[in-house]
Amino acid sequence: MTRHQIDFYFRLLCKCSSYFALFVLALLLYHVIGQGYTWLDFQFLSSFPSRFPEKAGIKAAIFGSLYLVALTAMFAIPLGVGTALYLEEYASKNRFNRILQVSIANLAGMPSIIYGLLGMLVFGKFFMLEDSLLTGALTLALMALPVITISSQNSIQSVPSSLREAGYAVGALKYQVVFFQVLPAALPGIMTGIILSISRSLGETAPLIVVGALSYIAFVPESVMDPFTVLPVQIYNWTSRPKEEFHQLAAAGIIALLIVLFLLNSMAIYIRNRSSKWRL
Repeated sequence: MTRHQIDFYFRLLCKCSSYFALFVLALLLYHVIGQGYTWLDFQFLSSFPSRFPEKAGIKAAIFGSLYLVALTAMFAIPLGVGTALYLEEYASKNRFNRILQVSIANLAGMPSIIYGLLGMLVFGKFFMLEDSLLTGALTLALMALPVITISSQNSIQSVPSSLREAGYAVGALKYQVVFFQVLPAALPGIMTGIILSISRSLGETAPLIVVGALSYIAFVPESVMDPFTVLPVQIYNWTSRPKEEFHQLAAAGIIALLIVLFLLNSMAIYIRNRSSKWRL
């Protein structure tokens, strides 16, 4: 078999795999939308969970998810981007920093349940934050931090060195070159990593269950120390119940979660594209 034949069959295999994945995704979406669209109304969005399906809603879960994502982004984005800037622009290439780089790469591939156990022990028990919204946000921030750091490093590395040299040539200081030349040029790639990590955080269930996210919350959290629930936990709770109406509610919750993800990602992509146009 010649290399051209190998290349042809490999391309064909990749295309078939992609089409099969899209077909399965379309089937899942068709099943979910067919089951849940009739339950997706204002009453469903504005009501709290209930043991009666016709009265149940996702108000607490929606607000809990939005608050959790906002707090996670507030903790993870500055730390992740700042770490990447330090490692790429300021840190010397010694053994300690190489070990740190390998550790960050390993953390990016760690299962999410490990972060849940770590968050429960460190934030919930050691710092006595218990099962609060702050515990969940700090746990998800730990999970998102390695992905944001690695993607930010790759974006900073892709900035041409001539841009830095031009800044130094006109008399700019180190911090001026980093924050007013390198960072704006790398911002589109950094935003891509942020979108991926925050989207993953919004859909996580396992670490939040470990740190104490509840399935029944009849109020909207008013402070970071309040108990909370999120859409994935609420969906999981409904799917575990025997009545068919709760399964339909879970399908409606999945649709709502997809809409929230789509809106948040659209906002982030808009910001990324605007920053890219500004750079040009």
